[in-house]
Amino acid sequence: MKTRILLVSALVIAMLTSCASRKNIVYFQDEPLEEGVLMSEPKQIIYKPDDILTINVSAFLQETVAPFNLTVGSNNSNNVTGVQGNLQLQTYLVDYNGNIEFPVLGRLKVAGLTRTELTSYLTERISEYAKDPIVNVRLSNFSITIIGEVSNPGTFNIQDERITVLEAIGLANDLTIFGKRKNILIIREVDGKKKFANIDLTSINTVNSPVYYLQQNDVIYVEPNNARIRSSTYNQNNSVLISAIGTLTTVIAVFLVK
Repeated sequence: MKTRILLVSALVIAMLTSCASRKNIVYFQDEPLEEGVLMSEPKQIIYKPDDILTINVSAFLQETVAPFNLTVGSNNSNNVTGVQGNLQLQTYLVDYNGNIEFPVLGRLKVAGLTRTELTSYLTERISEYAKDPIVNVRLSNFSITIIGEVSNPGTFNIQDERITVLEAIGLANDLTIFGKRKNILIIREVDGKKKFANIDLTSINTVNSPVYYLQQNDVIYVEPNNARIRSSTYNQNNSVLISAIGTLTTVIAVFLVK
């Protein structure tokens, strides 16, 4: 009887302290991609409602493009090529209908366009007023959100308008040991509807996933593994729990022996 009790106790402790298997933890376990195999390429950002754009127009004769460079905090917009002192370029919110109100040109439809397309369009239109304009368009509110079993969850602003899932996880200081590597959920809004996709970080082929390169406002959710779920039903201090189980088992064994 004493042996049986000790065996049960050992099994309980083993369940509480068991380690996750390698296949559930290690990234990129399968064969590496063959040399010359192309990975997925980043797609250009497509502008959509609620995007905030910064549009900078320059030219050899800067005064000819000054009307296109409205600034915040000053009535003087001459010779502004970005941020100068306390002056900052006016930003443009893409409204619900996909439009922005741009100086001189008026209402412009920008939703559905890439940066290249919008830059070409603005250059063509502004060329009617200034010679050889140079247009630079940037998305000011490109951000992604990472939640779940990562070390540093939160929303992160992305400066260069291009980021991969792996880079995003790096911003969040990697997954915790309790995060499911095989089922990373990507939530993306497309044409006003939520779309969902999953990637497996234990496979090297994740780099070929259509969601490997993130889009603005993507959400990454890292699901907790079974060990985390089980631990939520126990006292957070597992060592105390294990000690208590061991003590209780010993007391029971003593009484049974008597």
